[in-house]
Amino acid sequence: MPVINRIADYAEAMKEWRRWMHRHPELQFDCHQTAAFVVERLRAFGVDEIHEGIAQSGVVAIINGQGAGPTIGLRADMDALPMDEETGADHASAVPGRMHACGHDGHTTMLLGAARYLAETRKFRGRVALIFQPAEEGGGGGDVMVREGIMERFDIAEAYALHNAPGVPVGEFKTTPGPIMAGVDTFEIHITGQGGHGALPHLTRDPIVAAVAMVDAIQTIVSRNHYAQDDLVVSVTQIHSGTADNIVPDAAYICGTVRTFDSAVQSMVRSRLESIVEGTAAAYELEAALEYQLGYPATVNHAAQTEFAVEVAREIAGDDRVEANAGREMGAEDFSYMLQARPGAYLFLGQGDTASVHHPAYDFNDDIAPIGASFFARLVEKAAPL
Repeated sequence: MPVINRIADYAEAMKEWRRWMHRHPELQFDCHQTAAFVVERLRAFGVDEIHEGIAQSGVVAIINGQGAGPTIGLRADMDALPMDEETGADHASAVPGRMHACGHDGHTTMLLGAARYLAETRKFRGRVALIFQPAEEGGGGGDVMVREGIMERFDIAEAYALHNAPGVPVGEFKTTPGPIMAGVDTFEIHITGQGGHGALPHLTRDPIVAAVAMVDAIQTIVSRNHYAQDDLVVSVTQIHSGTADNIVPDAAYICGTVRTFDSAVQSMVRSRLESIVEGTAAAYELEAALEYQLGYPATVNHAAQTEFAVEVAREIAGDDRVEANAGREMGAEDFSYMLQARPGAYLFLGQGDTASVHHPAYDFNDDIAPIGASFFARLVEKAAPL
């Protein structure tokens, strides 16, 4: 079964919706304009319930099917990224310093397309809960929506989500049972020494030398402290210190990210960072403090729901265009919180040879919106058929 014909009829409308959202990007929890646009569409489609203001600007809409059955949750994220756009497109961001560089405008469009079809046809039992979430990009909006009780409030039994995938052929699906995206933590190291004249280093306690030693030691966590077949990334991404060529500064700052799928590995990294920071500070006779911030947990697909989602994807794309054991990635995703709360699955949908997400030249491929909408719609119909 290819794209649902009725959804194919919406293709131009979906393109218009997506490009409007692309021109009007919003950040983190402040997605009120986007949410209002979504609500306006949902009302026009005739959904049964609309609940606003969840996690500040999140929306949950309910469509009732025909007869008793489970409530299937479908989630799309709405927020953009704090960066300038370089696509040169007619629909490029109209807001300097903000850009839909991860395709959340497309994810929202796909869910709107499915909503329109499901509200028209209602060829399913039970209900569908359409979850439009703010603050995926670092704000943990998924966690907030779960903590505000959407799973219990709307009696959601299972939850599913899609993400576009640059570099994967258009219309191909990829997923895997078990861990699919990593947990992500952030570490910061604040080093305090004693500054002075660059010509008199013996009268200083140089934080730059200590920072370099710490960064060098941090590289050994992956290479010497963990089993090589366990996925782990520890990356130092920022070092800041100094103001001039002849001044030894008073302080230095280090920042980085930790990506892993295993809580035991996560604990090992944190312990090693603490030892490295404490030991290096003592060796160089200065002070250093580690701040370790737990971020999104690993996104872990449930086996039965992943198998079911793969069946639906194969109906839409064809057997040879669905990779059911694609392996896992080191990116992170706050749909992880929803998968901790309810069984479900997270899938990638190929959008072709385009710029990568989080790149200033990225743009969502409108051709895949009807494919994603068809997947969402058929998933609901197949989960609780009439």
